[in-house]
Amino acid sequence: MEHDEAALSSAEIEALAHRIDRPVVLVGLMGVGKSSIGRKLAGLLHMPFVDADDEIERAAQMSISEIFAQFGEAYFRDGERRVIARLIEGEGSRKVIATGGGAFVNSETRRLILDKAIAVWLDSDLDVLVDRVGRKETRPLLRNGNPREILARLKTEREPAYAEAPIHVMSSAGPQGRTVGRVLKGIAEWL
Repeated sequence: MEHDEAALSSAEIEALAHRIDRPVVLVGLMGVGKSSIGRKLAGLLHMPFVDADDEIERAAQMSISEIFAQFGEAYFRDGERRVIARLIEGEGSRKVIATGGGAFVNSETRRLILDKAIAVWLDSDLDVLVDRVGRKETRPLLRNGNPREILARLKTEREPAYAEAPIHVMSSAGPQGRTVGRVLKGIAEWL
């Protein structure tokens, strides 16, 4: 289900907020805006916002780049899965969670999110992603090569997993409020 038109009114957003009884989990590639869209979405829905990457860093007492460098991606993904499970199954089921780009690719993590949360795939065109991730030096998967080529490969590899999310929203280069509106509309139609 893909969404993109007509924003909900304030009254419709309030009614939607009362209908949501589980976490809203944003999935998609790095650079699609999961954290920034998630914060705005959480504010509109009167829910706490949690960035899974921040929680992983807090639990490990290391940055994600340091975890990748010291222990590798497999170790990171295992910790990521455990942290996301804690966030979804822990206290306060009503929250918005932004996941890391590879989280939903892990079959166990994906199954947990699909079973116990509202999964929203934020998607973007490759040009938008390249522009957005070029602003940060904190992306371990982009350090050893051309970011455009790496993102194109990751997009191709990960899209089949992301496509399992029941709600698909395009995150464009335009105002974030437009994307937030699409997410709200998608959730409303899905519930």
